[in-house]
Amino acid sequence: MSNKILKIKNISVSNDLPIVLIAGPCQLESLNHSRKIVEALCGISQKLDVKLIFKGSFDKANRTSLKSQRGVGIEEGLTILDKIKSEFKCPVLTDVHEPEQCIRTSEVVDVIQIPAFLCRQTDLLIAAGNTGKVLNVKKGQFLAPNDMTYIAEKISSVGNKNIMLCERGTSFGYHNLVNDFRSIPIMAETGYPIVFDATHSVQLPGGSNGSSGGHRKFVPTLSRAACAVGVAALFVETHDEPDRAPSDGPNMIPLSEMELLMSKVKTIDNLIKS
Repeated sequence: MSNKILKIKNISVSNDLPIVLIAGPCQLESLNHSRKIVEALCGISQKLDVKLIFKGSFDKANRTSLKSQRGVGIEEGLTILDKIKSEFKCPVLTDVHEPEQCIRTSEVVDVIQIPAFLCRQTDLLIAAGNTGKVLNVKKGQFLAPNDMTYIAEKISSVGNKNIMLCERGTSFGYHNLVNDFRSIPIMAETGYPIVFDATHSVQLPGGSNGSSGGHRKFVPTLSRAACAVGVAALFVETHDEPDRAPSDGPNMIPLSEMELLMSKVKTIDNLIKS
């Protein structure tokens, strides 16, 4: 099947086009904090000529513990994303967890993301699909890559073929994930753009006494490997102080290291797609 090309504002996304960066903090914390991160990312984007989609979550509804911080909420979160989108002229992405959130979210964001735990929730997929927005669907940790075909079919059943499929690791025993890089070409057989989530691929789900741990040192390794296979976009969560972040700190790349990561990724991507 030929590779589909999705248009996200001024960005073209496809498996055989230059790689796109989807990056931002795990949780939106404040407008000023988001500005700080997106300003740095925009600088990297311009310097390396890599298109950027800013990512930030208004709610982390799937935290391990009830005591964990969930986020700023949908109204404040969408206000932040709307201002970032307007000020920095870049597309924005956020997650939804319930069908009722889809219409409200679609009024602001350019890409709606479906979390891995929810990727088989038909009502959520249909509601998100009905917005007409581009959807980034995370592959469940419990799914085989070819099972994503059926998830894409649920979305396209309402006439929305603006779909990206995202690899983010597969459960390997308790509190551990591994990447089978065969999943990238398998999912790419659908023709839809494939995203590689380097952040959550190094997560240790629930493996840190009521929260998820992780090994951020492996993010560059897996990013380079995925780009060597060939992907449309790389998803990386980043933070100016990851060890003080309210969620996914152990998996997030320090903002100061993003330029080096993306310069190497771009070199590999150019070689593979040349």
